[in-house]
Amino acid sequence: MIKRLSDSEILQMLGLRFRQYRVALGLTQAELSAKAGVSIMTIHMFETGTARNVTATTLISLMRYTGLIENLDTLIPDIPESPYSNLTAKQRVRHDGNKK
Repeated sequence: MIKRLSDSEILQMLGLRFRQYRVALGLTQAELSAKAGVSIMTIHMFETGTARNVTATTLISLMRYTGLIENLDTLIPDIPESPYSNLTAKQRVRHDGNKK
């Protein structure tokens, strides 16, 4: 279960998955580096789990140039609309079940 992993273990897991996608796409680290504007060393460290930190900007850039950018929606999904959002103040129900 992912919540039992440390931050560095999660980063290592993400790096390994990312490497699998990059290789499946037939991209070398050098090619991806040139497209994404990220150093080869950063890509290497991310993929091998030796990176201490990967910035959000770097991750977004790498995902964009490997076609994974749409997956960012699942990272922090939109909050579903509340069924109460269209009610007026008079229609809202208090926690005790009575209308205000």
